Amino acid sequence: MKSPWIPRALREAPRLDPSIRPGEVSPRRALLINPFYAKDPHASFGKHVLTPSLALTSIAGATPEGWEVAYWDENLLQGPPPWEPFPRVVGITVHLTFAARAYELAAWYRGRGATVVLGGLHVLSCPDEAAPHADALAIGEGVRIWPEILRDVEAGTLRPVYRGSYRAPYREEPPPRRDLIPRRGFLTTTSVIATRGCHNRCGFCYLATDALQMPYQVRDAEQVAEEIRADGQPYAVFIDNNLGSRPEYLRRLCAALRPLEIIWSAAVTIDVTDDPSIVREMALAGCTGVFIGFESLAGENLDDAGKKSPRPADYARRVRILHDHGIQVNGSFVLGFDHDRADVFDRTVAWIEDARLECATFHILTPYPGTPLFRSMEEEGRLLHRDWSLYDTSHAVFRPRHMTPEELEAGYARCYERLFSHASIWRRRPADRRAVPPYLAMSYLYKKSNRIWHTLIRHRLTGPAWRPLVEWSRRRHLRFRRRLERSSILASEAAGCVVSAGV
Repeated sequence: MKSPWIPRALREAPRLDPSIRPGEVSPRRALLINPFYAKDPHASFGKHVLTPSLALTSIAGATPEGWEVAYWDENLLQGPPPWEPFPRVVGITVHLTFAARAYELAAWYRGRGATVVLGGLHVLSCPDEAAPHADALAIGEGVRIWPEILRDVEAGTLRPVYRGSYRAPYREEPPPRRDLIPRRGFLTTTSVIATRGCHNRCGFCYLATDALQMPYQVRDAEQVAEEIRADGQPYAVFIDNNLGSRPEYLRRLCAALRPLEIIWSAAVTIDVTDDPSIVREMALAGCTGVFIGFESLAGENLDDAGKKSPRPADYARRVRILHDHGIQVNGSFVLGFDHDRADVFDRTVAWIEDARLECATFHILTPYPGTPLFRSMEEEGRLLHRDWSLYDTSHAVFRPRHMTPEELEAGYARCYERLFSHASIWRRRPADRRAVPPYLAMSYLYKKSNRIWHTLIRHRLTGPAWRPLVEWSRRRHLRFRRRLERSSILASEAAGCVVSAGV
């Protein structure tokens, strides 16, 4: 199958100029970098700029007084990271798919006199690999150890490894530095985490990484609401692994969010529909979209992965509960489980269309280092290689049980091709005719506009392009909430909204 078009700037990292010789090091300046990663040509290019990552802006929020800190995201297509004034310390987050780029950046800055600190999940799972590329490793939770690292840099006592624990009270962490983010470059800068951890421990999930010990914690609901209010955006995205892990906390959070009159989306598990009254509270608080990891339509796959979930036969009924409350569903599906055969691709997309999911995200099963899935694949001799750049959930990096790696990749591409087709978009339109125009606007801007996303991103037009649709969606949802407050929910009153769930 021919690969879809993708501009060079979205598939290749910007060049680092070897001839640059910076001037004097700025003694109390830190630079935090989110490295470039190649975009999946089958998916929407826009999903990478819907919301900023909180990892580095949270680290920036913990920077001690007296230090100047800057933030650079290479995926905003503004070129390579800055070097004037030249930073004393460079912090780089490392994920396995862009580990090579992170190491390239580290070598460039170290070679010119900067102290480089590497952190992130890949450093946690593969510290021996990362160590030669850094002056220090930040393993685990980085917010609390970042001030210590900077103090040791000043004192000349930097250690090779710092370890942060996720057991400290989450509510005590400082707020992220959203002022460092270019607001026009994202759909919204209000990405928020209210809870940390998940009640599931699926064998393929990064949360199952051996060295990661992340007990479930929540922040005060009022604290979260104040953080959202302070950013002044009409739309917020919760990037929690599972905002609904504790239903009673979700109720408290919804009560705190309701007076803000914003709209928001979040990742939850489908069992949030166990109690429809919680779904109603979410809708009244402004929830317009949820990202749900259905993972598979085969119960045997869920059992093998250790996922605690309602059975797939009940998925459609539960999706209707969310739709009846005006909440869109972005479903996440993993392809290539051991019980998947060649029919899994067409069967999965057909179910998505029948259930009228507004959006879906597909992933090829990927064994992340340090997870139970990786260990089992390694023991069975099923891993094809360790080229981490291809461990991006769009390439087959193992031998599937009932198909070839090539068949798995081709089926994955076919799922996106069908989902993004005009016919599929129309089949999945909301049952309520009033919701069809905003749904189509969202679908075509998000899914069918890859030809223009490169321009929107490079010229920082993502915010301006989406903002009218976001405000339209917010006003529609406020009207829907008033109807919902006056009466019990009726399916015929379900109101669609423009903003899709986080991806």
